[in-house]
Amino acid sequence: MTDNGTQPAAAAEENGMEEMSFAELFEQEDNNTVITVGEVAIGTVVDRNDDALLIDVGDKAESYIAISEFRNEELEKPIEIGDQFEVFIEKRKEEGGLLLSREKAIAIKVWEQIAKIQEEDGTIEGRIDNRVKGGMSVDIGVPAFLPYSQIDLRPVKDLDALIGQNFEFKILKFNRKRNNVVISRRAILEEQRAKLREQMRSTLEEGQTIKGAITNITDYGLFIDLGGMDGLCHITDLSWGRVSHPSKLYTVGEEIEVKILKYDKDSDRVSLGVKQLKSDPWELVPEQYAQGARVAGKVVSITDYGVFVELEEGVEGLVHISEMSWSKKPRHPSKIVTVSDEIEVQVLKVEAETKRISLGMKQLLPNPWDLVEESYPVGAVIEGKIKNITDFGIFIGIEEGIDGLIHVSDLSWTERIKHPSEKYAKGEDIQAVVLKIDKENERFSLGVKQLEPDPWQAAASNYPTGSMVEGKITNVTDFGVFVQLEEGIEGLVHVSEISSDKIKTPVGMFTVGDTLKAMVINVSADDRKIGLSLKALEEGGDKGASAEEYAQKAQNAGPSTFGDLLKAAASSDENGEEN
Repeated sequence: MTDNGTQPAAAAEENGMEEMSFAELFEQEDNNTVITVGEVAIGTVVDRNDDALLIDVGDKAESYIAISEFRNEELEKPIEIGDQFEVFIEKRKEEGGLLLSREKAIAIKVWEQIAKIQEEDGTIEGRIDNRVKGGMSVDIGVPAFLPYSQIDLRPVKDLDALIGQNFEFKILKFNRKRNNVVISRRAILEEQRAKLREQMRSTLEEGQTIKGAITNITDYGLFIDLGGMDGLCHITDLSWGRVSHPSKLYTVGEEIEVKILKYDKDSDRVSLGVKQLKSDPWELVPEQYAQGARVAGKVVSITDYGVFVELEEGVEGLVHISEMSWSKKPRHPSKIVTVSDEIEVQVLKVEAETKRISLGMKQLLPNPWDLVEESYPVGAVIEGKIKNITDFGIFIGIEEGIDGLIHVSDLSWTERIKHPSEKYAKGEDIQAVVLKIDKENERFSLGVKQLEPDPWQAAASNYPTGSMVEGKITNVTDFGVFVQLEEGIEGLVHVSEISSDKIKTPVGMFTVGDTLKAMVINVSADDRKIGLSLKALEEGGDKGASAEEYAQKAQNAGPSTFGDLLKAAASSDENGEEN
């Protein structure tokens, strides 16, 4: 630069300008007006039209400059005649007059300013014009490049929202020859943040309440800018209640109030909490949710074993699947309720220490089992449809939600039924007798055989001790022979009662299906057993004793039940002799 602030001819040549000839300079000197090509001069607006301004710089003739080169000035206020601006003298035209440029005059000053700002680590104001590859184009007097990474401290989601906004920037680097300037807004923000961090280190304390802006939302919590450093509010500290995801409650950029839970000054790590701004609702649960109380809540979760119901923020209770209905036995709770349903429940149990509440739904409805005992007294004959058949019995539908079970042992007095499906089919109507009602365990026991008299109850009178009987052999074992006296009634001739001679086993001596005569020596209707003897016939005849006398003797001396007979048979096998 020259002493008067003009650019020398060498600089003009560098900018692509033509150096004036000695004749041209002499001509200007002769006219007492020095106009130097390549310098910045003050020009006055003498006229304007829609496309250009007529500028007078003291030359013989005025020169036009396109009005588009004054766009920044026009934005502030309309340019009027008499306004003055710095303009750059590019060259003298052959036809006369000068070629002037407002933009180049601005650029010369801007480049000088850029160099000075970078040297002094200062800032420059600029307006973001548009998006370009890798960043944004910013007008700082000359076009400058703002990389994406230098826009803010964190990635900006809506870059288009920045277009047209003015900010302060740092000069990272520039190259005047290539018209290249790289700037940064982030560098300014980092300096500001560092100053705030230093201030916060001396004022931040655990237990303090502070406001901050949400900068990021993750599955596990919120990152919050406290003004000088970031803090993390874990998802478990967002609410006393259930939070499926932090984004359900908050959005990025939202300002919220938090409590400082923990501050590690060495690492500048800050743990934050939102729920701690409120008292723990479980402190009042025992008072507000007494056992037996009816309360309303919202279904927030469904599992295989029940549903969780939110009674208020931070207070949830479990309705177990067994407490959902008196009648229905759902395969899954989702068959009865869905998430977000508003339902009424009854408090069954409160465990404040473990923060558990047991709830019930069926308790709000009449218990059908309360009416069962009145409607179906023991001994009553009922009729129902077979709903299910299992190995152990038949389930009969009594009324909605109440089934009765006929155990396989209660199907017949006399028949040996291996599986109920041998005699019955699903959907079939059947009559049964009420045997027992267990209200607490919700069990309804029925019987079919009880519709008929028990043939064993007449056995004592039909087969008195000492009487002679005749029947078919149904089975032959090592310990005796089984004889069917009538359908469902069998007697046992123990091996010891077959003959006076010692017999190790009756197998081979008797044939299933043959008819056999024997004497009754023992009858037990309760044990459903009849003891028979062949030896009584033989000994009674040989010794002249009556059948009744032998039977009485055998009853007093010998085994009295099948169980006794079996024990005797086992003992005989162990000792190698018969009893």
